[in-house]
Amino acid sequence: MGNESFPSDFPAAVDGVADGIVRTLHVDALTPLEARDADVRLTLPARPENVAVIRHVLGAFAEALRLPEAVVEDIRLAVTEACTNVVRHAYDSGAHPGPLEIVIRPEGEALDVIVTDRGRGIGPSPDTRGPGLGLPLIAAIVHSLEIQHAPSAGSRLSMSFHRGSPRVGAA
Repeated sequence: MGNESFPSDFPAAVDGVADGIVRTLHVDALTPLEARDADVRLTLPARPENVAVIRHVLGAFAEALRLPEAVVEDIRLAVTEACTNVVRHAYDSGAHPGPLEIVIRPEGEALDVIVTDRGRGIGPSPDTRGPGLGLPLIAAIVHSLEIQHAPSAGSRLSMSFHRGSPRVGAA
């Protein structure tokens, strides 16, 4: 596995970022996460104040697992970026915000965090010129990243973090 191509309207800066695995899949629909085991599952309205709630829950869970502080900070940063993208871009502004779903599960030596929206999915930001920095930042600090994009059905970012070492600066 390696980096796969991104759609032509996807921020090009993400393609080829980092030495980890970055995969993008274009799907007709997102498979429900209810079928997967999870230690933590949150579904909140995609509002800015709920990003802080998610960050707090995630940080407390990671600390309970006794993860190194550098790993906890990488997890908090990546998940904050992913959730902020959902809040800013997944749903029409002014409308009732749609759901922001988070699943956290330990998998062996990794901690997987999945962020899902049911909005318009990932694409270029309508309020900025060029690609943003959120996805390249996420790709640089996770050990692997899978992005599922289902036009008109949402997006899902599946991030994996190694429990023992942060990604940034890793050999």
